[in-house]
Amino acid sequence: MRTGYYPGTFDPITYGHLDIISRAAKLFDKLYVSVSYNPIKNPLFTTEERVALVKEVMKDIPNIEVVESNMLTVEHCKILGADHIVRGLRAVTDYDYEFQLTNINREINPEVDTVFFMTQGKYSFLSSSSVRELAQFGGDVSSMVPDVVKEAIDRKFKKH
Repeated sequence: MRTGYYPGTFDPITYGHLDIISRAAKLFDKLYVSVSYNPIKNPLFTTEERVALVKEVMKDIPNIEVVESNMLTVEHCKILGADHIVRGLRAVTDYDYEFQLTNINREINPEVDTVFFMTQGKYSFLSSSSVRELAQFGGDVSSMVPDVVKEAIDRKFKKH
């Protein structure tokens, strides 16, 4: 069985993430979507809130399991039996970081390979941080995130 593992903070999950997830789900028998804890970031949503939002927007894709992680990606892959890490690329600027990360992961566990998906061009500008910033200043993020996510963002910023 081919098992993929797509890690991210998903703070919040965007249409760009959904593009990668839905396409990756077609290639793997099982795809773990891992909501990761990153001590460097100051998230808008708690880990539990992010897990709930990802589960809600992914509920119609049967081979996806949403998990939480606070460990190294390749270590979590080993525990879950995932043989591929799924990563998204938006622009050439992502490549350097992803190249370094892939080689570090390969050094830690050479049995786990990384596959890359280029996001659709219409999502190449989209990032969770830009969604958060736009929403914080009252901008409309409805074209960037699913309705349930927009509603959750609006509640965080007390917009009704």
